[in-house]
Amino acid sequence: MTTMARNYLIVTASYWGFTLVDGALRMLVLFHFFRLGYTPFTLAFLFLLYESGGIVANVAGGYFASKYGIPRMLAAGQALQIFGLIMLSLLSPAWGAVLSVAWVVVSQGIAGIAKDVTKTASKSAIKATSADGSGQLFRWVAWFTGSKNAMKGVGFFIGGLLLDVIGFRAALWAMAALIALIMIAGFLTLPRELGKAKSSKSIRELFAKSRGVNLLAAARIFMFGARDVWFVVGLPVFLYARGWNFLSVGGFLAAWTIAYGFIQAIAPSLVARSTDGLSREVPGARLWGAILAAVPIILMIVMQYDVVSRPDLVLVAGLAFFGLPFAVNSSLHSYLILAYAGSEKAAEDVGFYYAANAAGRLLGIVLSGLLYQVAGINGCLLGSAVMLVMSWAITFLLPLHASPLRAQSAV
Repeated sequence: MTTMARNYLIVTASYWGFTLVDGALRMLVLFHFFRLGYTPFTLAFLFLLYESGGIVANVAGGYFASKYGIPRMLAAGQALQIFGLIMLSLLSPAWGAVLSVAWVVVSQGIAGIAKDVTKTASKSAIKATSADGSGQLFRWVAWFTGSKNAMKGVGFFIGGLLLDVIGFRAALWAMAALIALIMIAGFLTLPRELGKAKSSKSIRELFAKSRGVNLLAAARIFMFGARDVWFVVGLPVFLYARGWNFLSVGGFLAAWTIAYGFIQAIAPSLVARSTDGLSREVPGARLWGAILAAVPIILMIVMQYDVVSRPDLVLVAGLAFFGLPFAVNSSLHSYLILAYAGSEKAAEDVGFYYAANAAGRLLGIVLSGLLYQVAGINGCLLGSAVMLVMSWAITFLLPLHASPLRAQSAV
C-alpha cells in the first residue's frame, strides 16, 4: 500500500467515526425535543446555528488547513465536537423554554462548526493524496462521499436506538468518548504536513475563486436546500404524525442514507467519463439534475390530489426514487469541485464550496419547518422542486474546461 493510499484510508476511517456521531446527534436532538412538544418550526430553529456556523467554518477551515495542515484541522474539528456534545449533555429539564432553546442552539452551533471544519479538512485530503488524474480522483471522491453517507445513515439508526435504550444524556457522553478515541488515533498516525500549502494573504484573495468553483457553489446551495427542505423536519414529523415511532423513522432514514451512500460510491460507473475530467462529466451533471428535479414535482402532484390511502408509503417510495439521482448528482458535484480547484489552494476552494453547501442546508432546514407548519408536506415538496430546477439551470453555465490559471492543477 502506498503512503498516499494509507493516508487516504486513515482520513476516511476518521471521518466515518465522526459522521456516525453526527448522524446520531441529529436524530437525538430531533426526536428528544419533538417528544417534549416542540413545534416543527422550533425544531428547525434548533439547527439554525448548526448550519449558519458551518458557512464560516468551511471557509476558515479551508484557509487553516492550507496554513497548518489537514491533521491539525481534523483534530480541531473533533475537539469542538466533543465540547458541543458535553455542553448539550448539561441541559437541565428544570430550565425554562427560552434558556433551553438558547442552550441547544449554541451547542448545536458548536457541533455544526466542528462538522464542517472536519469535512473540509477530510475532503481536501483526497486532493492531497490522489496522484494519478481524474480516474483515481473520481473513484476516491465517490467512495469517500458514499461511505461517509452510509455511515451517517447508521448514525441515524443509532441515534434513535440510543435515545430509547440509554437516554439522551448517556448517549451524548458515549458519543463524546468515541470521538476522543478517533481524534487521538488520527493525530498519531497522519503526517503533520499533509495538505499544507500556500494560503491566501488577504480576504479578497481568499474569495477570488474560478468561475467553475463559483457556479458549482451556487448550484450546491439549491441542491442541498432542496433535499433538506423536506428531509430534515418535514418528513420525520410527517411520518411520526402518521403513526410511525421514533425507532421506525430513524430506521427508515438510516436505510435511505445507507442506500444513498452506496449509490454515491458507485457513481463513477453511472457517469460517462472523459480524459480531461470535465467534457463528459459536466453534461452528466445536467442530465442527472433534470431527472432529480422531476421527482418532487411528480410526487407533489400525487400527494396533492390525495389519490392514495397511505400517503406515508407514497412519500417513502418517492424518497427512494429521489435518492438515486440525488446521490449521483452529489457525487458528481463533489468530484467537480476538486476538478475545478487549484492545487495550491485546494483546501480553500473546497472550504468555499462547502460553505455554500452549509448555506443550502441552512435554507432548507428553515424552510422545512416553516413550510411544513404552513402548508404541510406538500409545501416542502414544492420548495424542493423550485430549488432543484434552479440548481439544474445553473449547471448549464458550468465551464467544460478548467480555468487557464488553474489548468496546471486540473484533473
